Amino acid sequence: MHIQGSHWSAAVATTDGTGGRNTPLRVDAQRNLEHVLRAAREVFGELGYGAPMEDVARRARVGVGTVYRRFPSKDVLVRRIAEEETARLTEQARTALGQEDEPWSALSRFLRTSVASGAGRLLPPQVLRVGVDVESEGQRLQAAVPDRARVPQQRQPSGGQLHELRLVEQRPTAVDERDDAGAAALLDVVGRLVERARAAGELRADVTVADVLLVIATAAPSLPDAAQQAAASSRLLDILLEGLRSRPVA
Repeated sequence: MHIQGSHWSAAVATTDGTGGRNTPLRVDAQRNLEHVLRAAREVFGELGYGAPMEDVARRARVGVGTVYRRFPSKDVLVRRIAEEETARLTEQARTALGQEDEPWSALSRFLRTSVASGAGRLLPPQVLRVGVDVESEGQRLQAAVPDRARVPQQRQPSGGQLHELRLVEQRPTAVDERDDAGAAALLDVVGRLVERARAAGELRADVTVADVLLVIATAAPSLPDAAQQAAASSRLLDILLEGLRSRPVA
């Protein structure tokens, strides 16, 4: 049977959302997948990972059945988005580490790039479940496993115009080995940025990797106006960066 090239793209492949082998997608199916992933990033970025799949489908302008054909459960879609955002943050951290000679410049570049990308709104909960165990021989990252992670979210007060931040408890989600590996890679490279800045005396001694990730999460508020959001993020990050820097002893 002859298949016209306009309907299939052998060069385009994607995972099936469940960790299976990559398979070619029809051009229209690939387009729908891209729309779903873009919509999921927007919806989860605005409303958090608790947003329903129907909201994602509506934003993507596809039926909810189309979403479920590519992602058989919401957990699979959440894992895909969180995995991609974790990988993006890791790459941003590696770029800052490799291209900036000054420790503080490297750390601040990573924070500014990450906040500007909006990735903080999509940080998976497991990367915030982090503790730093300070030992006499140095510092090592230690994954903490609380029953629930406390993750920054935004809410709109009932009678006002301003968004305010609060910490809300997220339901635990299943974490597989790929999630753990991605989170570990991010924590490792951010840990190196933190250690360099601390060793140079430019970072407060009590600042941890968890604090840096919390800055990324809280400095990216979701506001209805893009220009207002960019300005608010920049201003908030300036204030938070000043709070991270060490101060000379009087």
